[in-house]
Amino acid sequence: MPIGAHMSISGGVHKAISRGKELGCETIQVFTKSPGNWAIPPLTDEVKKLWHVARSEIDISPVIAHDCYLVNLASPDRNLWERSISTLGAEMRRAQTLGIERFVIHPGAHVGSGEEKGLERVSSALDRVLAKEKGTTILLETTAGQGSSLGYRFEHLAGIMKRSGHPDRIGVCLDTCHIFAAGYDIGSEKGYARVMSELDSVVGLDKLRAIHVNDSKRELGSRVDRHEQIGRGKIGYEGIACFLSDERLEALPFILETPKGVGNKRDKCNLKVLREMRVGKRS
Repeated sequence: MPIGAHMSISGGVHKAISRGKELGCETIQVFTKSPGNWAIPPLTDEVKKLWHVARSEIDISPVIAHDCYLVNLASPDRNLWERSISTLGAEMRRAQTLGIERFVIHPGAHVGSGEEKGLERVSSALDRVLAKEKGTTILLETTAGQGSSLGYRFEHLAGIMKRSGHPDRIGVCLDTCHIFAAGYDIGSEKGYARVMSELDSVVGLDKLRAIHVNDSKRELGSRVDRHEQIGRGKIGYEGIACFLSDERLEALPFILETPKGVGNKRDKCNLKVLREMRVGKRS
């Protein structure tokens, strides 16, 4: 059960690996480019060399990529939809060049056009990308359901996979804060057991490929995405600990996306808490 955090790529993508090492991360998540704009700078030979040298010298695995914030595969705006498909394809090629095999994406927002139509657009977009880009698995991230975002129900994820012609290349990244905000009560052992049973029934636990482990600032069912430090939010220590003690999840990377603080100080604290939970499971 490797534990780590999302790392900044400021100064170069390879810097994320050394930053992860400094924190003692066993796994990390990165953006392959700036997440706030459409620009996709080339991966130069020097950039690729620095990345692969860092990977060979520092034992952090797996490394997971996350798509940029602007991509919306559910958009009813044809121009934005096409641009999102093109950008996702380019980002997946970058991930493949960097040897990253798992790529996390948000399903997108239907922007008032309706959930079913939005889900259809997501599946259609993914089929176009996956038919062209090989070797990387898409991970649909569970969402809090803020606004018109899709992915806040397990049925949404199952529906996207069912519609797709490439279901074997689509997995799930479960975000603990997001599912709690969406109304799945994971704050206790009994609640956790019910939610995981539902996930297994609707999607299948075999589809889980990564966990974003975050506490929630907001209450159960708020539909508001606000991450909190581990054990200090509305989910609480008991709920988060359930994930770390679940042997079915042992092979999955656990990635923090909690507020970092100055010098990643809060990451250090949260990683320590997660490691204690993991050790408690083994004792």
